[in-house]
Amino acid sequence: PSPPADTAAPDAAHTAVAVLLIGPAGAGKTSVARHWADTRRVPTAHISLDDVREWVRAGFADPQAGWNDHSEAQYRLARRTCGFAARNFLANGISCILDDAVFPDRPVVGLGGWKRHVGPGLLPIVLLPGLEIVLERNARRSGNRRLSDEEVARIHGRMAGWYGSGLPIIDNSQHDVATTVRVLDDVVARSIASPPTW
Repeated sequence: PSPPADTAAPDAAHTAVAVLLIGPAGAGKTSVARHWADTRRVPTAHISLDDVREWVRAGFADPQAGWNDHSEAQYRLARRTCGFAARNFLANGISCILDDAVFPDRPVVGLGGWKRHVGPGLLPIVLLPGLEIVLERNARRSGNRRLSDEEVARIHGRMAGWYGSGLPIIDNSQHDVATTVRVLDDVVARSIASPPTW
C-alpha cells in the first residue's frame, strides 16, 4: 500500500515554494527568476527586490551615490515588503521566487531577515557565475542597476563566501537562461525533498 498523503514526499512541480535566488550583480538573477516563474506549470510569482526598491520615487536613496542610512533603510523596507508579499502568495497556494544580492558575511541582514519575513520554508539558492561573466553582463546594464567594475568585483568576491555554506550553488557561466532554469528546477526539487540547513 502507498503511504498516507501527508507522509509522501512533496512533488516539486506542484508544491507552493518560496525560492530566494542569491547572487552578485550580473549573475542573471532577475532573468532566471522571471523565466522560472513564467515557465512553471503552477501559479508562480517573481518578486524583484530591485523593482520594489524602486517604488520609492522622490527621495529614492541610490546606493551608487554612496551607501548610507537612507539606502540601508530603503533596502530593509523593500526586503520586508517582498517578504510579506511572498508569505501572502504562499498562503494562497502561489509559489514565488525572490532575488537579492545577499552576503554570506551579513547573516542578520541577509538570510536571517529573509527567513524572518518569508518563513522557515524559504529555499535559498546561490547563482554564482565567474567574475568575467558578471562583468560582461553588468556592462550591458543601464541606469542605476549598472555598477562600476570595481564594485562588481568586490561584490563577487564577497559572494565566494557561499562556497562551503551548505547552500546549493549554481555556476551558470556556461548556461543560457533556459538551461539555468532547468538546473534551478532540479535544485529546487532536491531542496524540497531534502531542505538545506542554514
